Amino acid sequence: MVGSVPQSSLRQSPASFRERLAGAVHASRMAMATRQSLRGFAVSAAAGVFLALIGAFGSDAAPMGVRLAYWVGLCLAGAVVGTAVTHLIGHEGRADAHPWLYGALTAIGITLPFTAVVWLVSELTFHGPPRPQTLSLYVGPVFIVTTGMTALNFLVQRRPVETHAAPVGAAAPRFLERLPVKLRGAELHAVEAQDHYLRLHTSRGQDLILMRLSDAVAELEGIEGAQTHRSWWVAKSAVEDARRADGRATLRLKGGLEAPVSRAYAKALREAGWF
Repeated sequence: MVGSVPQSSLRQSPASFRERLAGAVHASRMAMATRQSLRGFAVSAAAGVFLALIGAFGSDAAPMGVRLAYWVGLCLAGAVVGTAVTHLIGHEGRADAHPWLYGALTAIGITLPFTAVVWLVSELTFHGPPRPQTLSLYVGPVFIVTTGMTALNFLVQRRPVETHAAPVGAAAPRFLERLPVKLRGAELHAVEAQDHYLRLHTSRGQDLILMRLSDAVAELEGIEGAQTHRSWWVAKSAVEDARRADGRATLRLKGGLEAPVSRAYAKALREAGWF
């Protein structure tokens, strides 16, 4: 009785689960055959093996071979349903601004169709001819396990928020209009959150503006960069070097500035060629 959600490219940082979930929103919009989706299927298969080994939900009376076929099969089927649901819900980024809503809709969207699948397979495997009166008994367990698998896949596949270079001829990123007069026309190296303010690091110096980092990142689309830490966004063009110490990575930017890289994002940024 399990459905899972293989996500593909969410967005955001370890500061809160909302940010991690937002990262998963971005991930879910990738194609089924991408590396992130394949990772989701692997997580689902591993969960199926685990559930078979412990004989979850009273399946321990069945032979191990039957349990493995049952649980791994259901987990992978749930992954397929989950991929379809997340692609539908996240189409064109409609859910990006509401990750909690997206997560709830994902769990519900998987539970509704997948309950019928679990009911049919479970009845045929353990009880013989399907009994219509038992269908409603599967809704709760399927929803609980689906929610857990959805959260697990979101956490496994979380990625940093990324912004992308604008096409030739496109308007300048909206965020640049917020730069104080003394910084106008400067190259933006990084944006650092400090309490309710943002410290802007540029080729012409620094200054503070009153704004949330999440709002700033949304307006920085058009400049290639990424949120490297819960309180930092960095322009990729500003990175000159990187160093590691005590298991943590730090980016050295133009002008001698150093920006931290959270452990949660280090692998994704390394794979993207940041260091």
